[in-house]
Amino acid sequence: MHVEIVRPNQGDDALVMRVAEDVFDEPVRPDRLAAYLREPDHFMVVAVAEGIVVGQCAAVIHRHSDKVSELYIDEVGVSPAFLRQGIATKMLDPMLSSAASLAARRPGSALSRTILRPARCMRRGRSHMGRRRSS
Repeated sequence: MHVEIVRPNQGDDALVMRVAEDVFDEPVRPDRLAAYLREPDHFMVVAVAEGIVVGQCAAVIHRHSDKVSELYIDEVGVSPAFLRQGIATKMLDPMLSSAASLAARRPGSALSRTILRPARCMRRGRSHMGRRRSS
């Protein structure tokens, strides 16, 4: 099955609302999604298969007063039916490119590093997006 990686922008809410099970922690609320997509320093990419979002990666530019800004990857989620197909990796590449492109256009916002919170969750015995693994 072909999976397309898309960066939704303001107004692309309908695309993200068609989502497979367990891609996000909670059901997507249209008001929260619209607010997220409006923010210029928030980034989201989604993996779409047959018109359904099967994966998502969300990040934000984290600004500091004493060092260069960072891209903070807040969460990565892939529907269980689509795990182990390289979808998370495919989402990270355009995420990093989009953020780097934005940083290049804004003086003082160069990205120094990426912080991967999902990896930390895995070390604490949690599955993707911070939920506890079932035994």
